[in-house]
Amino acid sequence: MEASNFVLLALTGILAASVPLALVWTATGTHRYRKLAWTIAFLTFDLVVFGGFTRLTDSGLGCPDWPGCYGEANPFLAHEHIAAAEALMPTGPVTKVKAWIEMIHRFLAMGIGFLIIGLVAASWFAWYRARARGTRPANDPLLPTILLLWVCVQGAFGAWTVTLKLQPIIVTLHLLFGLTMLALAVWLGGREDYARSPVAAPATAVPALKRLRPLAWLSAAVLLLQLALGGWVSTNYATLACNDFPLCNGQIVPEMDWQHGFTLWRELGKTAAGHYLPFQALTAIHWVHRNFALVVVLVLAYTAWRAWRLPGLHGTARNLVLVLAAQATTGIATVFLNFPLPIAVLHNAGAAALVVLVTMLNYKVQYPLQLALRSPRREAATSASHP
Repeated sequence: MEASNFVLLALTGILAASVPLALVWTATGTHRYRKLAWTIAFLTFDLVVFGGFTRLTDSGLGCPDWPGCYGEANPFLAHEHIAAAEALMPTGPVTKVKAWIEMIHRFLAMGIGFLIIGLVAASWFAWYRARARGTRPANDPLLPTILLLWVCVQGAFGAWTVTLKLQPIIVTLHLLFGLTMLALAVWLGGREDYARSPVAAPATAVPALKRLRPLAWLSAAVLLLQLALGGWVSTNYATLACNDFPLCNGQIVPEMDWQHGFTLWRELGKTAAGHYLPFQALTAIHWVHRNFALVVVLVLAYTAWRAWRLPGLHGTARNLVLVLAAQATTGIATVFLNFPLPIAVLHNAGAAALVVLVTMLNYKVQYPLQLALRSPRREAATSASHP
């Protein structure tokens, strides 16, 4: 890719970042850093959902190179190459529409990357300024820096997704890293909320929060595993391997090929030996994801029930139950309605929403509990220093 095209591509990413940055900068009130953190979280959610749309419309190779499109900065400049590829294969991986879907996804990712760079710069600047004054820094730069490094890793997997021709393990990791990036952004926003308005949990709620904290961690763990299984279903195109529900192809336990289905390093649609992937392997992939979904529903629903009556957690617990029910509904509807695109996109959006809500539940348990546990120690230290 020529340097001029690379510069034009970078300018497009800066332009994509400039609009939300201008909105944050001109917003009324203070705490622009907090607003920028939540803007990044919101746009990352959009990026994950649009990434799912890109995958579901088979647009992942709409531009078969990276970071540009046929070495150009946008599909306008690559029109001749795209038109030639589309003429050879009108329903193939490269069309004008698919090229734009793929590049819009990349433009949005670049815009978020530039916003995170701005957030990291602001946090380190504030940290150095506070150190110079001898005061405690308001913004810890560690988490934004981790988020920036994570974006770089995610960009690398985005490139490998294209160059390795949608290899399932690479695409699945790309999805998981995107959802992890979303969780980091949401945690950062939540941390800023509590940094600006710290509220300790009431003493009466501390025992219940202590019991809820391992459940919140467990919810995050089982959700992560289910997201990996769901990504494996999607990247192997195994969504309709079971064509009915609650049975799978008319059976409780259908014929399955576990070895080929869960061999991780292989080409799309092929076994590790290079043969075509048997249908029974796709059945195994789908069946495991479907059945583990029951575990996820039970764990998350129980966690939400335990959080329902605790201070500050009712809204998050209620939303978690609602999204969980919607996610189960769209998953079943995807099978019954033969994989319609809008339902499939909603199912992907529901997965991202569950990541947001489980992350929120964890920090809404963690921070008030930390503050509550610190308060008695501070009071004891104060009493000891003033007899």
